[in-house]
Amino acid sequence: RLNCTLAGQNLYPAGFYENLFIMSNRFSDSLFQLVQSLEKSEKRNFKLYIKRSSGNEDLKIVRLFDALDKSKEYEEKALLKKLKDVTKPQLANLKTHLYKQILASLRLLKSADSLDLQLNEQFDYAHILYKKGLFIQSLRIIERAKEIAKANQKINILPQFIALEKRIENLH
Repeated sequence: RLNCTLAGQNLYPAGFYENLFIMSNRFSDSLFQLVQSLEKSEKRNFKLYIKRSSGNEDLKIVRLFDALDKSKEYEEKALLKKLKDVTKPQLANLKTHLYKQILASLRLLKSADSLDLQLNEQFDYAHILYKKGLFIQSLRIIERAKEIAKANQKINILPQFIALEKRIENLH
């Protein structure tokens, strides 16, 4: 425990350290719950996604994923024993990276089924093109996406597209 006092007064409110511990456990629980919630096909897809993006078969992230998948409950000490070459500070970074990679994998897998995800992806593409100065290409994507959104009554995303469109048009 750090000594965080100034002139004998605690800098942090009572229970700060306990809440900090709970928050770190909460994230670990969230990661564990995410891994446990995955269907067999989603797990397979994640492993293919991660191996394809790295090219390395023996990744720490895959070993962490497997260890969490096989566990009945989240136990950090047991994880560190299973992952002998991973230190505690590395484990924290690895868990964060794993969480993000699982979500990225799920996004790719589920985007074909979700018009909302597809429209958000189109917005991301249009924004990237805008940032690269490819305004005409960005406007083409915006126009197509707006038509799809209108045709499918997805009016909640239209303001994003319109705002980006106005930003681009103001440059010309």
